[in-house]
Amino acid sequence: MNRFDLLKNRNLSKWIGFLVAFLIFGATVWYSNQFAQQLKKEEQTKMETYAKAVQLMGSDLTLSSDAQNFLLDIANRNTTMPVVLVGEMGEVNAMMNIDEEIQSDSLKMKSIIQSMKEKRKPIEIDLGELGKQFVYYENSSLLTRLQYYPMILILIIILFVYFSYWYFKTLKNTEQSFLWAGMAKETAHQIGTPLSSLLGWVEILKMEDMDQMPVIEIEKDIHRLNQITERFSKIGSLPELHPHNVIELTETTVNYLRDRISKKVDLRFNSSKEEIRIPINQALYSWVIENLVKNAVDAMQNKGAINVYITDSDSKVTISVSDTGPGIPKPLHKRIFEPGFTTKTRGWGLGLSLAKRIIENYHKGKIFVAKSDKESGTEIRIILRK
Repeated sequence: MNRFDLLKNRNLSKWIGFLVAFLIFGATVWYSNQFAQQLKKEEQTKMETYAKAVQLMGSDLTLSSDAQNFLLDIANRNTTMPVVLVGEMGEVNAMMNIDEEIQSDSLKMKSIIQSMKEKRKPIEIDLGELGKQFVYYENSSLLTRLQYYPMILILIIILFVYFSYWYFKTLKNTEQSFLWAGMAKETAHQIGTPLSSLLGWVEILKMEDMDQMPVIEIEKDIHRLNQITERFSKIGSLPELHPHNVIELTETTVNYLRDRISKKVDLRFNSSKEEIRIPINQALYSWVIENLVKNAVDAMQNKGAINVYITDSDSKVTISVSDTGPGIPKPLHKRIFEPGFTTKTRGWGLGLSLAKRIIENYHKGKIFVAKSDKESGTEIRIILRK
């Protein structure tokens, strides 16, 4: 299974997870709605019973005291639903389960009655000599809360899932950081021993009566290896940042790489100024540029053009590395910076993830794919603060 198949499977898993979550959400809402509708019917039946009890008490004056007490008991069983008894002329004759503060405020009472009218048709009753009356009522507080329950539950689930995702992602990134830092420091330690020996042999060769040009080139590469060792040793610890001319440092790195990549690659460097000084770590920044250029060379299969150029504004410096390669698919624009991710048949997928760590964690900047397509290639952009 290649990397693109793995990406497709991951996307499929995400859609399956989304579908399962949607089904759970739908089932929760449906069940809660069914329960709310059932409770609503029960409350409506309760109000109809209340209205009949009030009508019998008001219209039949021949009822015995026991019958009247029985009907009064039925009417008083409603302890949760706000009820207002309104006459034909709009006068309020009775009310239940409404705060005393609201009862004493005529404007608030009119607002409540109007709200009741908009929600449902009132129950009409005939009280004989007292004329027709209208029973207005609202849902109980329990039913009102139940209607909002699914949304609250879904919100809690979303917050829980988001927190769990954030926690485990942070834990995973921390473990990966320790792993990469440990590997980097061990690599630096292993390279250090033979490097010291090579430096000694170069000094001996300098004293020999021979053409010194190969020795000078070997010394350059040993110096480069020493820089690489220094880079690896700094992974996992906070590097020191000092003001440096980012243009000079970038150009030096590009010139070094130009002699060590395919002659079929046209590597160019351009800048809007000659000097821009910003807080930077020379060794780690140079490593980032080297990684970006080498990735571009690999993407173009050692044939094409790479342009490294720098622009600046009042508060930031932008370093862009563009190539004429085949481009990067849109879904991979962020994933290429993940540790271990690579589209190559060989490689560990560490270069761009380390570049991201160096730029964003150490230099507090940004690195991202600015644009990419099959026709014009890819541009990766770095933004650093002055």
